[in-house]
Amino acid sequence: MTLAPETIASGRSRQAGAGAVGARDVPVGENFPIASRLLPRRMRGQVMAFYGFARCADDIADDSSLPPESRIARLDALERSLAGDGESDDPGATLRRFLDGGRDPRQSAALAAAHDLLPAFRRDAHGTRCRDWADLMSYCGSSAMPVGRFLLALDGEDARAHPPSDALCAALQVLNHLQDIAADWRDLGRCYLPGDWMAAEAVPDADLARSECSPGLRRVIDRTLGETDVLLDAAAPLPSLIARPGLRAQAATTLTLACRLRGLLGRSDPLAVRVALRRTDFLRAGLVGLWAAR
Repeated sequence: MTLAPETIASGRSRQAGAGAVGARDVPVGENFPIASRLLPRRMRGQVMAFYGFARCADDIADDSSLPPESRIARLDALERSLAGDGESDDPGATLRRFLDGGRDPRQSAALAAAHDLLPAFRRDAHGTRCRDWADLMSYCGSSAMPVGRFLLALDGEDARAHPPSDALCAALQVLNHLQDIAADWRDLGRCYLPGDWMAAEAVPDADLARSECSPGLRRVIDRTLGETDVLLDAAAPLPSLIARPGLRAQAATTLTLACRLRGLLGRSDPLAVRVALRRTDFLRAGLVGLWAAR
């Protein structure tokens, strides 16, 4: 995801989520709110259709029963339906209907953001590895940043909000990757940590499946968190750049949750324990969001 920029991200590191303000409005078991009650009611159906589209693409990319070529073919079919040339009842067609076929500029920009998600899912279908930090950010450019762009487009927000939204979405994506290091590698053969940093610390792939972080892997995680701090700093102005109070509240809430999760990951071993936000974290972040909406 992302927001709110909530990031609906590809792979197991999904960022659209539940458990926050208005948790009944979102699927259970995710990290960040995708359609909380902080969002205007008029947007929620469109946002949930977007979530359904992204989740469908995610499930296709993760389907280990299919060879990569078949997964790509299914993603291609999903994209055709999003463009209006495919199955009339799949999530791509559903999202297109919610966006009225992109008839006005806001809906057109939101539809384009949905298209922009698909390259990351295609990459995941082949088993993602990232060469370096720049490659990871390139991945986030399609796996995460379009989610923020989608919400900003629907709300008619100024383009000045795009850079901090992109930064928040990327930060959310990286934090979720760090939460799921072992599962991503064990279940999907994916490693989203920068490969050159892994090599510099002589961290073998086997370390990703250990019951606790090796010293070298811990250093790679800490270096990744350091770069994530830069993203969070760049994301800090986002709420002040959003005109409408509902989306401004969602952005402030999500930024607060991201900072909290970053702190937890800095103090905990994601291989030894499940590092996750708690209900109290969501409640406090929701209060921050409500304050921002004033």
